[in-house]
Amino acid sequence: MTQLHLPADRTHERHRLENRYPGIWRASQLAHDMAATIHTGYIALNQELPNAGWPLGQLIEILIAQFGTAELNLLMPALKRLDHRPVALLAPPHIPFASAYQQDAAEAVSLLWIAGTKHSDHLWSAEQILKNGSCGALLLWQKQIKTEVLRRLHLLAQKSQTLFFVIRPMQAAQSPSPAVLRIALTPKASGMQINILKRRGASNEAPLFLYTNDHPYLSSRVIEPLRQSVPDSPLGLSRQDQQKQTSIF
Repeated sequence: MTQLHLPADRTHERHRLENRYPGIWRASQLAHDMAATIHTGYIALNQELPNAGWPLGQLIEILIAQFGTAELNLLMPALKRLDHRPVALLAPPHIPFASAYQQDAAEAVSLLWIAGTKHSDHLWSAEQILKNGSCGALLLWQKQIKTEVLRRLHLLAQKSQTLFFVIRPMQAAQSPSPAVLRIALTPKASGMQINILKRRGASNEAPLFLYTNDHPYLSSRVIEPLRQSVPDSPLGLSRQDQQKQTSIF
Protein backbone atom coordinates (compact mmCIF):
# COMPACT_ATOMS: atom_id res chain seq x y z
CA MET A 1 0.00 0.00 0.00
CA THR A 2 1.41 3.39 -1.04
CA GLN A 3 1.84 5.86 1.81
CA LEU A 4 0.85 9.41 1.00
CA HIS A 5 3.11 12.24 2.12
CA LEU A 6 2.02 15.83 2.52
CA PRO A 7 4.02 18.50 0.75
CA ALA A 8 6.54 20.22 3.02
CA ASP A 9 4.54 23.46 3.18
CA ARG A 10 1.35 21.63 4.20
CA THR A 11 3.23 19.61 6.82
CA HIS A 12 4.69 22.82 8.21
CA GLU A 13 1.23 24.42 8.31
CA ARG A 14 -0.21 21.39 10.12
CA HIS A 15 2.50 21.55 12.79
CA ARG A 16 1.99 25.29 13.14
CA LEU A 17 -1.74 24.84 13.75
CA GLU A 18 -1.13 22.00 16.22
CA ASN A 19 1.29 24.20 18.20
CA ARG A 20 -1.05 27.19 18.10
CA TYR A 21 -4.15 25.21 19.10
CA PRO A 22 -2.93 22.42 21.41
CA GLY A 23 -6.51 21.44 22.25
CA ILE A 24 -7.07 20.26 18.67
CA TRP A 25 -5.70 16.96 17.40
CA ARG A 26 -6.15 14.65 14.45
CA ALA A 27 -8.53 11.69 14.70
CA SER A 28 -5.60 9.28 14.51
CA GLN A 29 -3.80 10.94 17.44
CA LEU A 30 -4.11 10.88 21.19
CA ALA A 31 -5.19 14.21 22.61
CA HIS A 32 -2.31 16.48 23.54
CA ASP A 33 -2.68 19.80 25.30
CA MET A 34 -1.45 21.65 28.37
CA ALA A 35 -3.70 19.77 30.82
CA ALA A 36 -1.94 18.49 33.94
CA THR A 37 -1.45 14.76 34.41
CA ILE A 38 0.28 12.48 36.87
CA HIS A 39 2.41 9.45 36.00
CA THR A 40 0.37 6.24 36.35
CA GLY A 41 3.44 4.28 37.40
CA TYR A 42 2.95 1.98 34.39
CA ILE A 43 5.00 2.79 31.31
CA ALA A 44 2.73 0.86 28.94
CA LEU A 45 -0.40 2.56 30.29
CA ASN A 46 1.12 6.04 30.06
CA GLN A 47 1.72 5.44 26.37
CA GLU A 48 -2.01 4.87 25.84
CA LEU A 49 -3.24 7.94 27.72
CA PRO A 50 -3.48 11.55 26.51
CA ASN A 51 -0.60 13.61 27.91
CA ALA A 52 0.96 10.36 29.19
CA GLY A 53 -0.77 10.03 32.56
CA TRP A 54 -3.91 10.20 34.69
CA PRO A 55 -5.58 13.59 34.06
CA LEU A 56 -5.93 15.89 37.06
CA GLY A 57 -9.13 17.84 37.61
CA GLN A 58 -11.19 15.46 35.48
CA LEU A 59 -13.61 12.60 36.06
CA ILE A 60 -12.03 9.19 35.43
CA GLU A 61 -14.07 6.00 35.64
CA ILE A 62 -12.72 2.59 36.57
CA LEU A 63 -15.17 -0.21 35.75
CA ILE A 64 -14.62 -3.52 37.50
CA ALA A 65 -16.67 -6.69 38.00
CA GLN A 66 -16.04 -6.94 41.76
CA PHE A 67 -15.06 -4.01 43.94
CA GLY A 68 -11.85 -4.35 45.91
CA THR A 69 -10.08 -6.85 43.65
CA ALA A 70 -7.66 -4.73 41.62
CA GLU A 71 -8.48 -1.02 41.50
CA LEU A 72 -6.12 0.12 44.24
CA ASN A 73 -3.29 -2.01 42.93
CA LEU A 74 -3.73 -0.11 39.67
CA LEU A 75 -3.89 3.32 41.31
CA MET A 76 -1.39 3.01 44.16
CA PRO A 77 1.72 4.07 42.15
CA ALA A 78 0.00 7.36 41.24
CA LEU A 79 -1.33 7.93 44.77
CA LYS A 80 2.25 7.76 46.05
CA ARG A 81 3.18 10.63 43.72
CA LEU A 82 0.85 13.21 45.28
CA ASP A 83 3.49 14.85 47.51
CA HIS A 84 1.80 13.58 50.70
CA ARG A 85 -1.50 15.30 49.93
CA PRO A 86 -4.36 13.29 51.51
CA VAL A 87 -6.15 10.59 49.55
CA ALA A 88 -9.89 10.39 50.25
CA LEU A 89 -11.45 6.92 50.07
CA LEU A 90 -15.21 7.45 49.91
CA ALA A 91 -17.50 4.44 50.49
CA PRO A 92 -14.82 1.79 49.80
CA PRO A 93 -16.04 -1.83 49.74
CA HIS A 94 -13.78 -2.89 52.63
CA ILE A 95 -11.90 -1.35 55.55
CA PRO A 96 -8.61 -0.01 54.17
CA PHE A 97 -5.48 -1.83 55.28
CA ALA A 98 -3.57 1.20 56.55
CA SER A 99 -0.15 -0.46 56.69
CA ALA A 100 -0.21 -0.91 52.91
CA TYR A 101 -0.17 2.86 52.52
CA GLN A 102 2.73 3.38 54.93
CA GLN A 103 5.33 0.88 53.73
CA ASP A 104 7.81 3.52 52.61
CA ALA A 105 8.05 6.67 54.71
CA ALA A 106 9.19 8.68 51.70
CA GLU A 107 6.04 7.68 49.79
CA ALA A 108 3.57 7.26 52.66
CA VAL A 109 -0.01 8.06 51.73
CA SER A 110 -2.22 10.04 54.12
CA LEU A 111 -5.71 8.57 54.14
CA LEU A 112 -9.10 10.15 54.66
CA TRP A 113 -11.49 7.22 55.01
CA ILE A 114 -15.20 8.09 54.75
CA ALA A 115 -17.57 5.17 55.11
CA GLY A 116 -21.14 6.46 55.36
CA THR A 117 -24.28 4.47 54.72
CA LYS A 118 -26.49 6.78 52.64
CA HIS A 119 -26.02 7.39 48.93
CA SER A 120 -26.83 11.07 49.41
CA ASP A 121 -24.12 11.38 52.06
CA HIS A 122 -21.56 9.91 49.68
CA LEU A 123 -22.43 12.42 46.97
CA TRP A 124 -22.45 15.36 49.40
CA SER A 125 -19.04 14.33 50.73
CA ALA A 126 -17.63 14.01 47.22
CA GLU A 127 -18.85 17.51 46.34
CA GLN A 128 -17.30 19.02 49.47
CA ILE A 129 -13.94 17.33 48.87
CA LEU A 130 -13.83 18.56 45.28
CA LYS A 131 -14.89 22.07 46.24
CA ASN A 132 -12.30 22.26 49.00
CA GLY A 133 -9.50 20.97 46.80
CA SER A 134 -7.25 19.99 49.70
CA CYS A 135 -7.11 16.28 48.83
CA GLY A 136 -4.66 15.06 46.24
CA ALA A 137 -7.04 12.32 45.14
CA LEU A 138 -10.65 11.26 45.63
CA LEU A 139 -11.75 7.67 45.04
CA LEU A 140 -15.51 7.16 45.09
CA TRP A 141 -17.10 3.70 44.90
CA GLN A 142 -20.67 3.68 43.60
CA LYS A 143 -22.83 0.82 42.35
CA GLN A 144 -25.45 3.20 40.99
CA ILE A 145 -25.06 6.86 40.15
CA LYS A 146 -27.00 9.09 37.75
CA THR A 147 -25.39 10.67 34.72
CA GLU A 148 -26.42 14.17 35.83
CA VAL A 149 -24.70 13.59 39.18
CA LEU A 150 -21.54 12.49 37.42
CA ARG A 151 -21.72 15.60 35.27
CA ARG A 152 -21.98 17.82 38.34
CA LEU A 153 -19.02 16.10 40.01
CA HIS A 154 -17.02 16.40 36.80
CA LEU A 155 -17.65 20.14 36.66
CA LEU A 156 -16.52 20.50 40.28
CA ALA A 157 -13.41 18.43 39.60
CA GLN A 158 -12.48 20.74 36.72
CA LYS A 159 -12.12 23.59 39.20
CA SER A 160 -9.49 21.66 41.13
CA GLN A 161 -6.29 19.69 40.60
CA THR A 162 -7.71 16.61 42.30
CA LEU A 163 -7.07 13.16 40.90
CA PHE A 164 -10.68 11.98 40.77
CA PHE A 165 -11.83 8.41 40.19
CA VAL A 166 -15.30 6.92 40.35
CA ILE A 167 -15.21 3.12 40.61
CA ARG A 168 -18.33 1.51 39.13
CA PRO A 169 -19.57 -1.98 38.20
CA MET A 170 -18.59 -3.35 34.80
CA GLN A 171 -22.18 -3.16 33.50
CA ALA A 172 -22.02 0.64 33.77
CA ALA A 173 -20.13 0.55 30.47
CA GLN A 174 -23.54 0.51 28.77
CA SER A 175 -24.51 3.84 30.36
CA PRO A 176 -23.43 7.28 29.09
CA SER A 177 -20.86 9.18 31.13
CA PRO A 178 -19.17 12.60 31.02
CA ALA A 179 -15.85 11.02 32.10
CA VAL A 180 -12.90 11.97 29.90
CA LEU A 181 -11.40 8.53 30.51
CA ARG A 182 -13.16 5.19 31.10
CA ILE A 183 -11.23 2.02 31.79
CA ALA A 184 -12.45 -1.53 32.25
CA LEU A 185 -10.19 -3.33 34.72
CA THR A 186 -9.91 -7.11 35.04
CA PRO A 187 -7.57 -8.80 37.55
CA LYS A 188 -5.44 -11.57 36.09
CA ALA A 189 -3.17 -14.25 37.53
CA SER A 190 -0.03 -12.10 37.39
CA GLY A 191 -1.35 -8.59 36.96
CA MET A 192 -4.24 -6.70 35.39
CA GLN A 193 -5.91 -6.35 32.01
CA ILE A 194 -6.93 -2.86 30.91
CA ASN A 195 -9.49 -2.08 28.23
CA ILE A 196 -9.71 1.60 27.39
CA LEU A 197 -13.38 2.24 26.67
CA LYS A 198 -13.13 5.99 26.24
CA ARG A 199 -10.30 8.47 25.95
CA ARG A 200 -9.64 11.78 24.26
CA GLY A 201 -8.28 10.92 20.86
CA ALA A 202 -8.01 7.79 18.76
CA SER A 203 -9.86 4.75 20.05
CA ASN A 204 -8.04 1.57 21.04
CA GLU A 205 -9.92 -1.70 21.31
CA ALA A 206 -6.87 -3.87 22.01
CA PRO A 207 -6.53 -4.97 25.66
CA LEU A 208 -3.46 -3.89 27.60
CA PHE A 209 -1.87 -6.24 30.12
CA LEU A 210 -0.04 -4.74 33.08
CA TYR A 211 2.32 -7.14 34.78
CA THR A 212 2.78 -6.50 38.51
CA ASN A 213 6.02 -7.87 39.84
CA ASP A 214 4.66 -8.63 43.31
CA HIS A 215 1.00 -9.42 42.77
CA PRO A 216 -0.67 -9.89 46.18
CA TYR A 217 -2.56 -13.03 45.18
CA LEU A 218 0.47 -15.01 44.02
CA SER A 219 2.74 -17.08 46.23
CA SER A 220 6.53 -16.98 45.81
CA ARG A 221 6.30 -20.46 44.27
CA VAL A 222 4.34 -18.96 41.37
CA ILE A 223 5.89 -15.52 41.12
CA GLU A 224 9.55 -16.54 40.84
CA PRO A 225 9.18 -18.28 37.44
CA LEU A 226 7.24 -15.23 36.21
CA ARG A 227 10.04 -12.90 37.28
CA GLN A 228 12.48 -14.94 35.23
CA SER A 229 10.30 -14.93 32.12
CA VAL A 230 9.03 -11.33 32.06
CA PRO A 231 11.20 -8.30 31.18
CA ASP A 232 12.01 -5.86 33.95
CA SER A 233 10.09 -2.84 32.74
CA PRO A 234 8.41 -2.41 29.32
CA LEU A 235 5.04 -4.09 29.93
CA GLY A 236 4.35 -3.35 33.55
CA LEU A 237 5.44 -1.05 36.31
CA SER A 238 8.11 1.57 35.87
CA ARG A 239 11.29 0.51 37.62
CA GLN A 240 10.77 2.63 40.75
CA ASP A 241 7.33 1.10 41.26
CA GLN A 242 8.34 -2.53 40.88
CA GLN A 243 8.44 -4.50 44.15
CA LYS A 244 5.81 -2.18 45.72
CA GLN A 245 2.55 -3.99 45.00
CA THR A 246 0.66 -5.27 48.04
CA SER A 247 -2.79 -6.14 49.27
CA ILE A 248 -4.61 -2.88 49.89
CA PHE A 249 -7.91 -3.91 51.47
